[in-house]
Order: sequence, then structure tokens, then C-alpha cells
Amino acid sequence: MTETKIWTVDEMDAAARAIKRGSLVAFPTETVYGLGADAYNEKAVGKVYAAKGRPSDNPLIVHVADPEQVADFAIVNERAQKLMAAYWPGPLTMILPVKPDVLSMTVTGGLDTVAVRLPDNAATRQLIRESGKPLVGPSANTSGKPSPTLAKHVYHDLHGKIAGILDDGPTKIGVESTVLDLSTDMPAVLRPGKITPAQIESVIGVPVDSEIHRVADNETPKAPGMKYRHYAPDKAVYMVAPEDWTQAIIWMQSQVEPVGLMLTNDLIKKHQLAGMDFIWSLGDNNDTAAAKLFAGLRYFDDKKDVQTILVAAMPQVDVNGAYNNRLGKASGGHWITELLHI
Repeated sequence: MTETKIWTVDEMDAAARAIKRGSLVAFPTETVYGLGADAYNEKAVGKVYAAKGRPSDNPLIVHVADPEQVADFAIVNERAQKLMAAYWPGPLTMILPVKPDVLSMTVTGGLDTVAVRLPDNAATRQLIRESGKPLVGPSANTSGKPSPTLAKHVYHDLHGKIAGILDDGPTKIGVESTVLDLSTDMPAVLRPGKITPAQIESVIGVPVDSEIHRVADNETPKAPGMKYRHYAPDKAVYMVAPEDWTQAIIWMQSQVEPVGLMLTNDLIKKHQLAGMDFIWSLGDNNDTAAAKLFAGLRYFDDKKDVQTILVAAMPQVDVNGAYNNRLGKASGGHWITELLHI
């Protein structure tokens, strides 16, 4: 078994050496921790799929340190250039036509496109520069499980499977980047994130398709998170609308086993839950809720006596799109009303 190191930012050279020799290194971003490998090293990229238990037709996002790197392996159009200027570094992934014979099919999933982004984390950009190559970087977790927002989450899932983790503290945003397909005539959001469709439209001046495409069983997804079960703990997760919390708490109190509750501070105060066991605060607003979502799911997943997790859903508006998308996938689309009607 590989001994997984945890490196500080001051130990960057050790992390870069590991990448250069074809090993896997988890790195921090503003969204979640990614699992890095040299994007030009097919053998190293293959190790990513093996470490995560990731389906081989699920393409990987390539992370760069500078916009200029993208032209080495992808065709950059005018819309991409405008969005790079507006939102890079930042939580926006763009799908572009890939240049032939540069990246292996293990990176692209066999498609003629590639997903790329420039993360808003100085340590990771330095790691890419010192490694000398762009890095593939899916979330650094067991495939399908809640994404890691702390180095210890990565260690929990992948210790013994990767060379090391570059620890730069907790991530800020907490949910993965917006994925925008720019390889088609009409740009399309394939995965919602912090950057909203309206923000994208304001930069490129054309409508953006924000209807999330459902991927068929025999279809290769263009972006992560589109086809397979994602973001889900082993425990049962149910979404709770604001008007259903009173009944949800009554149901929770009737259970023999403890139930985990994840809700915002206003709901904790309203229902007098402060100081109670098995409460996870999602903070005061949609930004803090997104940042704390995956950590809360992981927290209760590690509680052996908790079998059910109830999580606050947010109003269906653009700024909550990423949060509700991840929660919907984590819960499999199940609502507390299903339990209340038993």
C-alpha cells in the first residue's frame, strides 16, 4: 500500500516531483479538492480512474495555470476568450473542441471535446507550473461519494491509493464548478455551479441553454456528474422544503435511531434546535450552505447510529442551482414527504 503524504504549501516541491514521476496528488481549489495527474501521461491518468473507482467513459477536467496553456490542447473560440477574461481564475469549466493527437482518450472519454478550467487557488496554480504540465483533476474522493472540501476528506477516501495531498485548508465554495459546453452552436450549462447562466449570457451576449441534459445509458457524458450517481453518502438522504420542517421534526422525534438534520441557522432558530445532538448548521445563506453541504453529508455518513439524513432544500432560483443540483443527486430526488406518507 502507498503511504499517502499530506504536504503543506511550503512543501510544494515534493508534490510537484510526485506529479512528474507519474504519481497522483490531490490539490485544493476554490470549489472542492481535485485528484491531480499529468494530463499528458496516459498511464498516470489511468491511475486516477483506478484510485477513484471511476467509470472509464466519464471524462476528466483539465486544470491549467494560465489561459495560454489551453491552446496547447484545445481550440479556443471567441466566446471562450471572453469568459476566460471575465471569470478565470474561477469556478467555470468550459468544454472546447480538442486538438487531435494531444490528449489521450482516457482524458476525453473518447470524445472530440475536452473540459478545461483555471482554478482560483494560488497553490494549485503553482503546482501546475512547477509540474510543467496541465493536470487532470476530478474530485479527490471515491467515485459517487460527497466531494471533499478538506484534506482530511481526501485522506479518508484515498489514503494508500495516492502519493499525497497538498493541504491548503478548507475550500471556499464547496460545490464543483459550472460546466459550460462551448463546442455547440448554442452554449449549454451541463452542470450548474457558482457561475450562473445569466452571468454567462451577460458576457457572451447570446442565450445559454440551462436545461440539464439527461444522459442515456449508452451515451458518453461530456462532463462529470451527468450520468452516474454522485455526491451521495451511504445513508439515506431526503430533501426538506421550508414548509415541511415542522412535520419533518415530528417524524424525526418518532424514530428509534437518531436522524441527522442539516439546515440553515434561521431554521435552527425557528424550530428551537440549537444545541441539540445531530444538527449540522448550513450557515446563514446560500453561499455558506453550498460550502458546508458535502462536509455535513460526510459528517453524518461517519455516524454509525445515523441511518437517515434530512437536508434543507433551497428556493429554486439561479443562485441556488448548484446547491439544489448536488442535494438532488445526493438524495436521489427523494423528499421528506415520501416518509411522511408512509
